[in-house]
Amino acid sequence: MTVSAGDSKVTTQIRAVILDYGEVLCHLPSPQAIEDFARMFKMDAKSFFPTYLQSRGAYDKGDLLAEEYWRKFAADAGVPVDLQTIEQFRQIDLKIWSTVNQAMVRWLQGIHAAGYKTAILSNMPLDMIAHIEKQFSWLVDFDQRVFSAGVRSVKPEPEIYRHTLEVLRVQPQEALFIDDREINLEPARAMGMRTIRFQSVEQLSRDLQVLGFPILPRETD
Repeated sequence: MTVSAGDSKVTTQIRAVILDYGEVLCHLPSPQAIEDFARMFKMDAKSFFPTYLQSRGAYDKGDLLAEEYWRKFAADAGVPVDLQTIEQFRQIDLKIWSTVNQAMVRWLQGIHAAGYKTAILSNMPLDMIAHIEKQFSWLVDFDQRVFSAGVRSVKPEPEIYRHTLEVLRVQPQEALFIDDREINLEPARAMGMRTIRFQSVEQLSRDLQVLGFPILPRETD
């Protein structure tokens, strides 16, 4: 079970839905994209992707700008770079996290139209924030946008969850948080928020049914 449900009356308390971006609102980069990116750093895809994800803390928090982050990542990989190469890395990084999960966007729009408060809560560097705000008009369906680099705190630090609840003006028990990583759900759950670990649209729909949530996502209309 991927949902923290409580008793059957819980759905009467949910007033806000908080969504992660990566692997929830957008799809995981394709294996081919990861392999191609890894090759640029002379790494195999299997070791590259975990290293890449684990390296992003300071970048996501806004402590490093794009050029600083990519210079450091390349140096750690032993790959020489120039400004042109860094720009190439930057553009690839933006592109591989831009394949939108349309079913989740439709669900976001549906719950927002139904009157639920909505927020995006994502670990995201300034570069990516600017990119998605330029590219995706559906971000208007979020009442609040909480990005790690914007508030200088990253999940799973408790501060970023408290900030999200404050700007939404809801109590923890009134919020449902959906993220693909258990480590990011644990602090939210400890505060009293309802949580679901996202693995697929079908699974999310089942877990929302457990909660008795009235609006369910579907792969197709």
